[in-house]
Amino acid sequence: MSFQLLGKIAYTIDRMTTPPPFHRRRPHPWHGLSVGPEAPGHVNAYIETGPFDLVKYEVDKETGYLRVDRPHQTSSQIPTLYGFIPRTYCDEEVGNLMSAPKGGDKDPLDICVVSERPITRAEILLTARVVGGLPMLDGGEADDKIIAVLNNDPFWADASDLGDLPSALIERLRHYFLTYKAMPNSSTNVSIGETYGRKHAEAVIQASVNDYEYKFGKTESIVSTE
Repeated sequence: MSFQLLGKIAYTIDRMTTPPPFHRRRPHPWHGLSVGPEAPGHVNAYIETGPFDLVKYEVDKETGYLRVDRPHQTSSQIPTLYGFIPRTYCDEEVGNLMSAPKGGDKDPLDICVVSERPITRAEILLTARVVGGLPMLDGGEADDKIIAVLNNDPFWADASDLGDLPSALIERLRHYFLTYKAMPNSSTNVSIGETYGRKHAEAVIQASVNDYEYKFGKTESIVSTE
């Protein structure tokens, strides 16, 4: 067999076994993406809703596409980008980090991302640098809201913990989550405790990764974004 023919065979095998640098099918943003190569300090965030949206959007768990959840019932709007961290799940380990929950809300871990420049669209991926969080209980279940900054945003380059963000911004986040499910002439079963910093936020993220792996198994993600 000639060297030329061997070379053609090797080339053909290489083309058959080397995956292409794109994905023929759209990966599910919850299960098909990775939590991030530098988690829990830096994580991938899939953004569902932004500060300019008058409608709350959520990823459809079956299809992975963005679904209209509901129009906002009040004038309150979230002051940051809002979404979730892929391959996380709020269940027993996340619930154990709070004093008196019934467990987690059995959803991916929510994240709020601060950006100095306005980002006007949703259904995007970004790298977020974790700085803290809000310990929220919704119906007695842990529903933490991780707070982070856009990682490559020079305006927030020195932000490394929650105290580096304006207290007014944190209070706006608190107000939003205390009221975002409110309907006219009705009340909600939502409470938020004292805010926590980066160290505890990273513990919550790690717990949610552990809950995810217990629920869905430890498998390779389809896409590892950076």
